[in-house]
Amino acid sequence: MCVICFVKALVHVFKIYLTANYTYNFRGWPVDFRWDDVHASGAGSSHRALTCAAAAAGVWLLHDAALGADTLTRPPRGARSQAQCLLQQIRELPSQLASYALAHSLGRWLVYPGSMFLMTRALLPLLQQGQERLVERYRGRRAKLVACDGNEIDTMFMDRRKHPGSHGRGLRLVICCEGNAGFYEMGCLSAPLEAGYSVLGWNHPGFGGSTGAPFPQHDANAMDVVVKYALHRLNFPPAHVVVYGWSIGGFTATWAAMTYPELGALVLDATFDDLVPLALKVMPHSWKGLVVRTVREHFNLNVAEQLCCYPGPVLLLRRTQDDVVSTSNHISTLPSCPVEGDVEGNRGNELLLRLLQHRYPSVMAREGRTVVTRWLRISNLAQEAAFYARYRVDEEWCLAMLHSYRERRQEEMDDAEAWGPHGPTFPWLVGQGLSARRRRQLALFLARKHLKNLEATHCSPLEPEDFQLPWGL
Repeated sequence: MCVICFVKALVHVFKIYLTANYTYNFRGWPVDFRWDDVHASGAGSSHRALTCAAAAAGVWLLHDAALGADTLTRPPRGARSQAQCLLQQIRELPSQLASYALAHSLGRWLVYPGSMFLMTRALLPLLQQGQERLVERYRGRRAKLVACDGNEIDTMFMDRRKHPGSHGRGLRLVICCEGNAGFYEMGCLSAPLEAGYSVLGWNHPGFGGSTGAPFPQHDANAMDVVVKYALHRLNFPPAHVVVYGWSIGGFTATWAAMTYPELGALVLDATFDDLVPLALKVMPHSWKGLVVRTVREHFNLNVAEQLCCYPGPVLLLRRTQDDVVSTSNHISTLPSCPVEGDVEGNRGNELLLRLLQHRYPSVMAREGRTVVTRWLRISNLAQEAAFYARYRVDEEWCLAMLHSYRERRQEEMDDAEAWGPHGPTFPWLVGQGLSARRRRQLALFLARKHLKNLEATHCSPLEPEDFQLPWGL
């Protein structure tokens, strides 16, 4: 009996030793995949291999647009004297220095608290347990990826392709993008994982085993190598790859969808349209100018603009009791006295409106936008169903209208470039000439297909049954 106990104790100690090495020695882990490995292994592949500059091109193009840069109307450089340029640079220098100091100190800690060393140390036991669970229960495979900026990205892959389940979910890969204090060891990947999908989780630069700092360009570079790893090393077809972003992970999720439009679908959970309104909510009003400049220059998480660049299926999950991505002054009560959430200030509302206005401008004109805005103010699922029924939305007619427009576009198109990986490119001019009543019905139908309400708080774990793939025509 003592011998058996000794063997059990020895196995337990050995297991702890292996787990400790697994956690602490990741810096000595061999590199499994580099961002430029596509050149060597994908000579005949149709997927493009981005250069280091191109990997962040989408970020900085939107960065320039957000700052008001207009290359078409801006006067040529020679039109302004060197003295004027120098004077302008001198005037802006103090605010630039203040913005830089804020971004690299308090700003980064507020936007990405998970990158703080003390938080990582405090969560280390939980991260270790999470790694054990993923490896032992789901046969997770850890890998080190190197991005184009040299940052090492810590990833974990759970493969379900050998046992895809009755619905074939394991044949699809869900790439999970965590929030600003989330780690793949204990983050949002649990929902798609328990729902039966193959899952690829990764940590932001500066989080867990990943090196670097979580600024937008670094995050975009990390996302780029993760997508390339999924397509070229794990060999998932692009149409079978779903990108799932929770909270601030919506930035990297939409960046990946914008940069790789052939990816199959995009799911955004409890995310926002733009970081500026949320930053102004928590910072002193007297700091407004500095806050706006700092966000635009260093943390330009312009999710809505990137989302509108993706032509594929999209599903937005809005949490009705979410006060993190809300700009309203609603104050939560005690847990013992729960109340319905205040959804009017939820930035997911603007995200949906921007998406529908881009894709279906004729439907969202006048009456369409008004009725969708009213629908978004409803925080109760029962009231939502009653509101939908009140307008007597004929879903069969809506589908027939969309299918008819799609087929007509297909017949009329002579240019192959106008037909993207998901069908005719947006915007669609469907809905022109419809009555106000029909326009309202079609707008409500599209809104309900693109956004799903969940009665949950921002940090509540998503239930596996609530993780769904987006609707597709």
